[in-house]
Formats: sequence, C-alpha cells, structure tokens
Amino acid sequence: MDYWEYLEELVKNHEIIVERFKGKPHPKYPDFIYPVDYGYLKDTTTVDGGGIDIFIGSKKHKKVEGIICTVDLTKNDAEVKIMYGCDEEEINEALRVLNDKHMRAIYFKRQ
Repeated sequence: MDYWEYLEELVKNHEIIVERFKGKPHPKYPDFIYPVDYGYLKDTTTVDGGGIDIFIGSKKHKKVEGIICTVDLTKNDAEVKIMYGCDEEEINEALRVLNDKHMRAIYFKRQ
C-alpha cells in the first residue's frame, strides 16, 4: 500500500470526532472561522498528544483528498491535517484561514 492508502486505512479504522463545526470560530482565536467541519481521529496520536487532525468536507462520497502541512510560530510546532471529502473550494478556504499571521500551510494533493 502507498501513503494515501495508509491514510485511508487510518480514517476507515478510527472514529472521526468533530470538535469544531463549519462556520464556528476557534475558541481561542475568534477571527479564525472553520471553513469545514474539523476534528480528529479517535485513538490516534500526534507529537502534541492529540489525535490526527482531519477536515471533513461536503463531498457525498468521501475519501482522503490530500493533506495540509502547517508550521505554527505561536505554538512552535508543525502538523499534518487530513483533507477528507473536501472539494477544491473547501481546500482553498482551509488554506486561506491556515495561512495567517503566525502560521503557514501548504497542500499536498493525493496522487
């Protein structure tokens, strides 16, 4: 299996917990409005101790579309966020809000 198939397996085998819904502000940063539902994969881990981040888009037939990698100078960290069932507009909106004053993000489309 390749990288993308591994991500599909992670998503398939772990419950998606939605913490923040589309259109709602981030609890600490009210100017940051979520462009799509956002959460994590239950029973997974990342360097920050939380679950693997995932944006859940509006496509009816969902699959891993790609990943967004971020570097955050406020938190002094870097993260990978799965883009799941997101259309092009949703991906571009996620990039727009993630590329803010203290953070930069880049998108890697599934091959």
